[in-house]
Amino acid sequence: MTDIDPARSPMILLDTHVLVWLMLGDHQLGEEARGVIRRACGEDRVAVSAITPWEIGILVSKKRIDLYRDVMDWVREALSLPGVHLTPLSAEIAVASARLPWEMHADPADRILVATARNQGATLMTADRALLGMAGNGHFAALDAMV
Repeated sequence: MTDIDPARSPMILLDTHVLVWLMLGDHQLGEEARGVIRRACGEDRVAVSAITPWEIGILVSKKRIDLYRDVMDWVREALSLPGVHLTPLSAEIAVASARLPWEMHADPADRILVATARNQGATLMTADRALLGMAGNGHFAALDAMV
């Protein structure tokens, strides 16, 4: 994990793969990360970006993941977990994702996740090494989902 104290962040923003791992019980989601999510859910401070359902729909349509049921039903169940909130994609977040003050790859979902974390003062939970590296450079707060 990075040197971020999750108690200082009002929200934990789940990267798309973290939400999928959580819902499917995937062992790639680390025990410490599960504990952070469990505590944050209990405190009503887990966020899912509005880009995440879109990204999950894309992954299912490209057969990169199999949810074993209708994607919309799966998304509804994920968003109904206690303490989990859908964070809207505001105009400010959309524009900020195109104006990040450092070089970043062009993946729109990652850019929106980072802009959302920055806009909301949230800590992004991710296993994406590139995103964790950017967070390590002080651009935003992140926690390693594999720990």
